[in-house]
Amino acid sequence: MHFGIDRLPTETKLVARLREGRFGLLAHPASVDGRFRHLRHLLHGLGASPAIVFGPEHGYGGEAQDMIGVDDSRDAYGTRVVSLYGENFSALTPSANDLDGLDLVLCDLQDVGARYYTFVWTALLMLRACAARGIPLVVLDRPNPLGGVLREGAFPISERFHSFVGLEPLPVRHGFTLGEILKIRAHEERIDPALLEIVAVDGWDREKSAYGDATLRGRWVLPSPNMPTPETALVYPGGCLLEGTNLSDGRGCTRPFEITGAPWLDGEALAKALSESGLPGFFARPMVFQPTFHKHAGLLCGGIQIHVTDPVHFRPYATYLALIAYAAQAHPASFRFRTERYEFVDDIPAFDLLTGTDKARAAILAGETPREIADHFSQISPASAARLGSWLDVVGA
Repeated sequence: MHFGIDRLPTETKLVARLREGRFGLLAHPASVDGRFRHLRHLLHGLGASPAIVFGPEHGYGGEAQDMIGVDDSRDAYGTRVVSLYGENFSALTPSANDLDGLDLVLCDLQDVGARYYTFVWTALLMLRACAARGIPLVVLDRPNPLGGVLREGAFPISERFHSFVGLEPLPVRHGFTLGEILKIRAHEERIDPALLEIVAVDGWDREKSAYGDATLRGRWVLPSPNMPTPETALVYPGGCLLEGTNLSDGRGCTRPFEITGAPWLDGEALAKALSESGLPGFFARPMVFQPTFHKHAGLLCGGIQIHVTDPVHFRPYATYLALIAYAAQAHPASFRFRTERYEFVDDIPAFDLLTGTDKARAAILAGETPREIADHFSQISPASAARLGSWLDVVGA
């Protein structure tokens, strides 16, 4: 399998445009080729140097934790690095001044296959800003590490719940590459097709190139501080829901999103309940842990680790919905949903932004059974499935 970046040196017309023109670069630490050479260094070797560099959430260097604003800086070559994750929503979009005089913007970001992972929305905001000025966005595409078949999470999201963890309608586990999502949005928003160019992955087969692909696993570079392994990506479409609660999401531990719990949680009972849920593809192991930072830092927590035993049939979104429902209903005096500001939104609970509805939270608080909640809110409706089918036609799948 050859990623877009692997194909770049042989894309002679594109390389000539990069050498001769003035271009911007949107990248992060995982923007590496098959020999682990970062795109910035690869471009230097090709005789092409960006006029400006842009970095997404967590920073161009990948150093910042979640929801931490990043300042502008300089890269190793002295080029200005503009942060596209600051202190407010408007900072997510590049300014007209930063795009002024560019002939194109080159983008290479590793997505992890979940709607809430913000890099795809940074890329979309870049596409919109470029299109408004007639500047092409060229995407060096990468495979979806979760494959292109299984999808979970009801959509569309009503406009009220649009946010930086769901800027436009997508299933939570969406089954598309970043380049494909941009192609879908360009089609939906009637952006001139000439303003979006995608260097596709050679060998990407959405039916076969799923989790466990040796090529992808063998060259994994963490794209953000708490996405260290492909196993993390596999649970993340469900594990990120923990951010909307006072359960630990495993930050401050060595297995983020796989580990969860709280000082007041009975891990043995939670593991037993999940194991008896009938949901497939995992083992819930009771454990104790002590986060070094983030939620419950320094406190001994009861909890569980989710061990995925069957990646093909594992349903992360359904599994973590059930997990959260069990924890909430077993510990009503201690469990709570997050109400603090989340991804620049003050007036909507984080859990609602993540699920794209207020109905899942209401069902949990009403005491509906965890399995029923998991099944109902993870389903793709027939109407949504038809819409997905039309999108597959757009990307040529």
